[in-house]
Amino acid sequence: MRANTVHKRAYNQCLSVLAARPLGSWSASEADLSELLEVSRTTVRGVLAGLAASGIVGMDGARRCLIRHPRPEDYFPGLETETVAEAVERKFMQWVLQGDCRPGQMVNTAELARLFGVSTTAVREYLTRFSQFGLLKRRENSGWIFAGVTPDFAAEIYEIREMFELRSARRFVELAPDSPAWAELAAIEREHHALLAEIDARYRDFSRLDERLHRLIHDASRNRFIRDFYDVISIIFHYHYQWDKSDEKERHRVALREHLDYIAALRSRDLRQIDQTCRAHLRTARATLLRSIAVGPLGGAPARMHGPEAVEALPPAG
Repeated sequence: MRANTVHKRAYNQCLSVLAARPLGSWSASEADLSELLEVSRTTVRGVLAGLAASGIVGMDGARRCLIRHPRPEDYFPGLETETVAEAVERKFMQWVLQGDCRPGQMVNTAELARLFGVSTTAVREYLTRFSQFGLLKRRENSGWIFAGVTPDFAAEIYEIREMFELRSARRFVELAPDSPAWAELAAIEREHHALLAEIDARYRDFSRLDERLHRLIHDASRNRFIRDFYDVISIIFHYHYQWDKSDEKERHRVALREHLDYIAALRSRDLRQIDQTCRAHLRTARATLLRSIAVGPLGGAPARMHGPEAVEALPPAG
């Protein structure tokens, strides 16, 4: 990761921490911040210098204090805090979703590298990792083929997603109260309410918000295998959602409300409530995925469903 990117990510994380604090004395030491932000003390000192220059943090004698809360314009844009791997992932998802990518289509590494503005090595590393889940197939001396998703594959993916998400949610509530993740969760919650209020005009904005919430939860796992798995999950679900436009606005409205129930459960730290709201949301997400596969380019009947999900009506995305 480039040093400038590390600084900007740490700066944004620190802003999120400060957003949740009251004005006044701030006793965090450089060592504390280094551990919290997972960066070197040199980077911490650069972050503190930036906060002071922006008038967010100042000194009261020998003590550091919070002078004002961060504003949206204080944050570095998300694209400036991305690693190369994250940029490749984001651009690949956009390419899949916006390029009418169909099962059987050839994926050219050199062409993607040129399109994404990165090295062929970065693209190749991402495609290799992505192929481990069966969505891409390597053809010797002829690149890659996008394989797509069958209903049975989706059913298997759902079972793993539920296990990983529940595990991540339990780890999330173990985070310290001053963890940047709680401030990010509060920001995501506010954006959910804002989107619900403007759902008629902005319902297509749901996908990005959905991805932010679930990625935040999975990141709490501190497990690279769970994080890598979510990369694939995100593409699978949002790729197939695009094929079923029926009741899209209503599905997103319902999903937003389910997300808010889930967020409230996380904030309560009640494991029983977290389990209940998480499972309910993932069941409806599974129903949406299977319906989308049925009307998508692969066609065919949905996989067999049992129990409550067999009678889900208007299943939301997410």
